Amino acid sequence: MMQLTPSFLGKVASLEAQEAWRFIVDEVFSICREPLTLHDASKAITQRERQVGAIDTLLSSTAWELWNSFPQCVESNGASLVSWWRSGPRAKAILVLDGLSLRELPWLLQGAQAHGFTVKNAGVKAAEIPPETRYFAKALGFSSRASLTNNGAGASHLFPPAKTECVGIPWKDAAALIDASPSWFFWHEWPDSTLHQGSGLGQGLDGLSAECAEVLSGDDFWSFVACLAQGRSLVISSDHGYAASGLFTDANDQANEFLKTQLKGGRSAEGEGDIGPFIPPMMVRHESSHGVHRLALGRWKWKSQGGYPTLTHGGMSLLEVLVPWVELTRNP
Repeated sequence: MMQLTPSFLGKVASLEAQEAWRFIVDEVFSICREPLTLHDASKAITQRERQVGAIDTLLSSTAWELWNSFPQCVESNGASLVSWWRSGPRAKAILVLDGLSLRELPWLLQGAQAHGFTVKNAGVKAAEIPPETRYFAKALGFSSRASLTNNGAGASHLFPPAKTECVGIPWKDAAALIDASPSWFFWHEWPDSTLHQGSGLGQGLDGLSAECAEVLSGDDFWSFVACLAQGRSLVISSDHGYAASGLFTDANDQANEFLKTQLKGGRSAEGEGDIGPFIPPMMVRHESSHGVHRLALGRWKWKSQGGYPTLTHGGMSLLEVLVPWVELTRNP
């Protein structure tokens, strides 16, 4: 685990919650946005994982109380998308890549430039808490992710009059679904589908990182994006990030048994329940419009039936709850 500088520690300790979170989010964004190359991507992403992990460790130990103010201090992705959608009459499109994290941000920025797009804005937003697909969908007025399929979302969501779609098919086939409708909300199940397929194989982060590099640098993906951006302003974002939990620290015997009992192989559970006697805590309780949940705090893993997944989401760590936001237009 990399060590944080005294300057960084001093700022987090001295700033009010709003400013502390702005400082932390800016630091994570600065770490994750640096360009990547295909030949050293795996090494660079692992190094960045350690850098962000040091901040996670701070936020789950001496500064854990900052998590209480996270929803108020970091702008939610759902609210940002709704605000952007309502900001003007121009034709718009939103692309949600399910489970895309800040680790993949450089490929979006570099791919956009290489394929004839202008990035108007790039930043970081907050996922819903817990960082799970269904809660993000509900925050946007959709009954579920699946409801978007084949323009099935109806008129009750927050993005009228968008035509909607949700698929997990290859990019060329997905591009064929986009017609001349002036506004689109398109949800693609990748990379979350890959994330869960490889979550128990022990090489989760390396494998997913390699696939993301290939896809987000490839012509098929950017041809699909070009169809969405044709005559429209486009935002690419995500419903949640993910934890590279295969790299997390094993909980000790007492904590392991507690976390296994409360959370099994996941990172959150519904209801009040017990969050344990541990100080600093290993779980936090959070109440929102989605109800009351208990969430794993920080970078811990524990033994569970079938083995704890090496890639997962649903808890409180920075790369689970922070997601990329990229607004772009297609160059003439």
